[in-house]
Amino acid sequence: MTVGFIPLIDCAPILFADILGLFERHGLDVEIRREASWANIRDKVALGLLDAAHMLSPMPLATTLGIDSVNVPMIAAMTLQLNGNSITLSNALWREIEEVAPEFVGDHRAADAPLDARALAAVVRHRAQAGKSPLTLASVFPFSSHNHLLRLWLASGGLDPDRDVRFTVVPPPHMVAHLSGGAIDGYCVGEPWNQQAVSHGIGRIALSSLHIWNSMPEKVLGTTEAWAQRNPKTLIALVKAITEAGAWLDEPGNRAEAARVLSSPRYVNVPAEVIARSLALPDFHIFHRQVANFPWRSHADWFLAQMVRWGQIAPQPGLGAVADRVFRTDIYRAAASELGLPCPLTDRKVEGAHSDPWILPTNGAPIAMGPDKFLDGSVFDPSNETSTIFKQQESNHGD
Repeated sequence: MTVGFIPLIDCAPILFADILGLFERHGLDVEIRREASWANIRDKVALGLLDAAHMLSPMPLATTLGIDSVNVPMIAAMTLQLNGNSITLSNALWREIEEVAPEFVGDHRAADAPLDARALAAVVRHRAQAGKSPLTLASVFPFSSHNHLLRLWLASGGLDPDRDVRFTVVPPPHMVAHLSGGAIDGYCVGEPWNQQAVSHGIGRIALSSLHIWNSMPEKVLGTTEAWAQRNPKTLIALVKAITEAGAWLDEPGNRAEAARVLSSPRYVNVPAEVIARSLALPDFHIFHRQVANFPWRSHADWFLAQMVRWGQIAPQPGLGAVADRVFRTDIYRAAASELGLPCPLTDRKVEGAHSDPWILPTNGAPIAMGPDKFLDGSVFDPSNETSTIFKQQESNHGD
């Protein structure tokens, strides 16, 4: 079978399932293929040119709903990583912030302190008053956690992302070049493309996904619903191999080797020290701990709610059923059972309710979980009436 990936640190579970011989151990003959963009990933999976792929978490939801340019039912069989994104701003924009809103830059002096979006709002107002062009910010794809996280951050500063800034899409490996050339003023992307901008001296990291939605699901293993139905045992074997690779990656002693391998031109093609710097950040890349591979349907609910909030889909009943159809907890549970791993007792949880570590009950030993709070302090409870949640999210546009 063929499995596609984009050159990012969070493709590592797929790569190392191959490198460590885990695919072969589970009876699979897998060819991994590097792709140029998320649109390539989507199109090749839809057409059957790839059997499965490293995929943006909201992407299979969008293709199943037919709101992207492709209308093919897809599924997420597992989550590949929690966290891993950051927002990087150009040096020129940073200088504008220092001039217009120096009080917010002072709060950002600590390495782990997030930049308040009100600093960006001050620049937006200053530009508008001076008759200058609006800021241009990039995400990797319209239906991506990056797009939704960037919007959540902007809204926390009182900005309307659809009115106050320009949005554009840039493939992850091209973000640094676009920032360097002045085509964009900032971006939200997965690593190592934030650390790479810092290492080149062309940008500053404003904040990470840890600050916007801690323990967020970054990527999933995606395939078409039809392929999953035709190849159930193969898919479970694939999930098992990648899950074991994620556990290997979460061992601190393996991170240096992971950075060295990922730096290869065949894979991410970024210096190992840049990748290692990102992998060394506490809880910034979680590949297996905290049941990271479980495809929570509450994650799907939240992404669907964001699609409603930002006008990508209309409020409608039945979106909870779409979440159930796409985020296939049953497939992951079958794989976990064969591996002897515990699973949550439910398919959904309240998102954003934990500002501190907490304990998750499972069908085995309880599991230590990390904080999952949102930047704006909101709590997303999927046990509420689904249509009401989506309507509430829509009414919060730009707040």
